[in-house]
Amino acid sequence: MRAILTYADRLAARGHAVTLVVPARSRLRAAWRNARGAGPDWVAGFRPRVRWVPRWDAAALPDADVTLATAWQSAPVVAAAPARCGAKFYLIQHYESLYHGEPDVVDATYRLPLRRIVISTWLADVMRERFGADSEMLVTPVDRTLFRRVDVQPPTPRPRVLMLHHDYAWKGVADGLEAVRRVRAQGPTLTLVGFGVKAPREPLPYDEFHANPPQDALAALYSGCEIYLCPSWDEGLGMPPMEAMACGAALVTYDNGGSRDYAHAGETALVARRRDVDDLAACLSRMATDEALRVRLASAGQAYVTKTFDWDRAVTRLEALLSAR
Repeated sequence: MRAILTYADRLAARGHAVTLVVPARSRLRAAWRNARGAGPDWVAGFRPRVRWVPRWDAAALPDADVTLATAWQSAPVVAAAPARCGAKFYLIQHYESLYHGEPDVVDATYRLPLRRIVISTWLADVMRERFGADSEMLVTPVDRTLFRRVDVQPPTPRPRVLMLHHDYAWKGVADGLEAVRRVRAQGPTLTLVGFGVKAPREPLPYDEFHANPPQDALAALYSGCEIYLCPSWDEGLGMPPMEAMACGAALVTYDNGGSRDYAHAGETALVARRRDVDDLAACLSRMATDEALRVRLASAGQAYVTKTFDWDRAVTRLEALLSAR
């Protein structure tokens, strides 16, 4: 969502007329939100227009030079849109057939006559190998105005390990908790810090938890932890690990596909085999006990994600892709 809103806002800042079309679940709610002019309140000064609609419908799309689908639900609508909607693109941020919707239905969207833009090398490989489809790659950058190293001194034992909590099983929370348990059983002291949109429903062994932290508090949260643990089984890219790296945390992650564009084993991160808890625990133990390694990987990872990927360059490239319609 952050990527979609950031692209929209930055394109609008460059003088493009940008409209986001968002379903509101009912005609009454759509009318109410349109009357309020409701946009995302967590993006200050959001410039694009937001059009709330009761459901996905090609007839509700505005006239445009370009129309861009941003998920499997909107891709068929964009593909069916009339000529007045302009050139048709599909921003693919995950292989959504794995976990979202019926796989056959989602897979069908990747065969639609839309120009595909993917956010990672792994997704480009999936489109080519599974669907024989070409795509343009545009890795989502980290917003360096939000995610940067800040000076914080948490009062808990180090190293502090930060992990995203999510109800989706594929986010690997159970694997991450087991890896932490195994490392602690070997002796190293770890402080496990959790964060997420909402707190876990049942008691879990987090030493501290941050529920729905505000945007301007994330840099301090990331900066206050030496290690970021990403046990996700599959990611289209994985923004929280990149944000943590930009704030100076050393990354331990599964090889989850999308991470391959920034988590280079032994160079910018420690990378465990996908869904191998033994390997994940071994990587976490090594990162927790080897301070020199941790400092080296944190520094290299921070430099890589902040210098390789840049929002101004990404928006310029997206402009070029959309203009070459």
